[in-house]
Amino acid sequence: MTLDTTRLNRERNFFDADQTLWLFGYGSLIWKAEFPYHERRPAHIEGWARRFWQGSHDHRGTPQAPGRVATLIESPGTICQGMAYRIDAEVLGPLDVREKNGYLRERVTLHFAEGDHAEGLIYLATADNAAFLGAAPLDEMAHQIAAAHGPSGANRDYLLHLATALEELGAEDSHVFALAERIRALPGDH
Repeated sequence: MTLDTTRLNRERNFFDADQTLWLFGYGSLIWKAEFPYHERRPAHIEGWARRFWQGSHDHRGTPQAPGRVATLIESPGTICQGMAYRIDAEVLGPLDVREKNGYLRERVTLHFAEGDHAEGLIYLATADNAAFLGAAPLDEMAHQIAAAHGPSGANRDYLLHLATALEELGAEDSHVFALAERIRALPGDH
């Protein structure tokens, strides 16, 4: 099941249309920034954990065989590392379409390595969206990810690109790394 959140996101204007703003990427936005930006900086947000609990019916899977992609769950005391982009507000239009399968714009505080911070946006898919899959055993998730393929490519590639990007950032993410390890260990996967 899918829900196109494009219209809802266009109503969620937390920033003026003529200003630049920070966007925090914690999934494919870390390694697949196909939009113009003024600045790119490693950052983290606090109180959130990355999980492969969101269904992808439109990018990394199909309605009949959805893939699994990253979303965030509230997790007090947890740090989620990713990449922040300073963008013009007009860039949100195409991003709303890219993130339309259940993700909504939310405000968040971004923390940078240099010690400064800024208000910014994330795209968040919560448990009440139609494409949310929720928790499952890691082996079950790995098999679903290994089998799923959609218009944007293989779901396993999304996971492995994210794991590599996080490793390059020096980030810790036991959930992503455990899934990547399981994918790499599946028969026929190299």
